[in-house]
Amino acid sequence: MNKNIVISYNTLRKIVGLLGLAFPIILILGSVIVGDCSTVQSSISSYYHTVMRDVFVGTLCIVGFFLFAYNGYDRTDKIAGNLACFFALGVAFFPTGVELPANPCAFVPKDQNPIISKIHYLFAACLFLTLTFFCFFLFTKSEGAKTAQKKRRNVVFKICGSIMLLCIILLAVYFVWGEHTSLNKIKPVFYLEGIALWAFGISWLVKGEFVLKDRN
Repeated sequence: MNKNIVISYNTLRKIVGLLGLAFPIILILGSVIVGDCSTVQSSISSYYHTVMRDVFVGTLCIVGFFLFAYNGYDRTDKIAGNLACFFALGVAFFPTGVELPANPCAFVPKDQNPIISKIHYLFAACLFLTLTFFCFFLFTKSEGAKTAQKKRRNVVFKICGSIMLLCIILLAVYFVWGEHTSLNKIKPVFYLEGIALWAFGISWLVKGEFVLKDRN
């Protein structure tokens, strides 16, 4: 593979990874600085209904188009990247609804369509599952013999994939059994989504060889 292409792909991976790590932090800090709101919203997606709406949508679009431009070892990588792009754009443009009573600093729309909110959750679940698929089945592939650093990177990919999968399962359990209980006071959706995003970001940084880089 051409060296310039390798550098380009690794840079792309690092950018995607950094965006994944920074996304929850930017939303919280932006809400505090710009919106004068120190209240953490109930989910990452709930920031769509705050002053951080444009940042929320814009970041998802950037990540989506980076994923669309991503090419890995074969056609499977390209298909997965295209699907992840589609799901990311779906999350951005089919917003979740505002839970009532509304969280402080949230702008409540006049009309809320529950169908759009359900579509949002479907896109979000598919996005996280696709990103988990990257960790388990795409990032672990290699050309030729695996170096010692590649084997270490694969361990990180599997750990990140496991964390993301666990977060998805816990989110599903919460939405089925815990959504209308006292659990919602600790905002488990936001923190589980944030942990999954950090696992996603770390996996892409490692794939871009930000750490555990091959010596040669």
